[in-house]
Amino acid sequence: MEPLTEKQIRGSFVNCTKGEATRMKLPIGFGELSWDEFDFLGWTDPGAPLRAYFVLPREGRPVGVALRAPSTGRTSAVKSSMCQACFTEHASSGVTLFAAPLAGAAGREGNSVGTYLCADLACSLYIRGRKQPKLRAGLHEETLTLEERITRTVDNLTAFADRVMGLR
Repeated sequence: MEPLTEKQIRGSFVNCTKGEATRMKLPIGFGELSWDEFDFLGWTDPGAPLRAYFVLPREGRPVGVALRAPSTGRTSAVKSSMCQACFTEHASSGVTLFAAPLAGAAGREGNSVGTYLCADLACSLYIRGRKQPKLRAGLHEETLTLEERITRTVDNLTAFADRVMGLR
């Protein structure tokens, strides 16, 4: 992923107000990010853990999506869940159902879409093997190359962003 400035990130969001984008906290260590390890930038708000964001390149420009996570309840270390973007298998606490308000009038009326994603939005690190799911030995997918897994992850997130923007 090409490095982005704070201004580019804040201006990329399609489903929140400019004021909300201005108030959001960027990822901890934003200035030291190793951009070449990311296919998209995803993070949870350090000050509000039920808020999360991702920004991905789409048609030559960054597109940001604001997300909400449900308050956490009990989770099981026995059950497992799979991220719908990168297909990393986690203990159930490692995957979260994120909801995103739709862009425009539909979102202002309270309409949203959701998807299950890695709770820490670190899909790029999981598919590269730089991070392992907690409590589980991650399945190593050998049928796809790293580039194919990256493409699949970005395509899945792009499809979700398209749904948020009402393009699908």
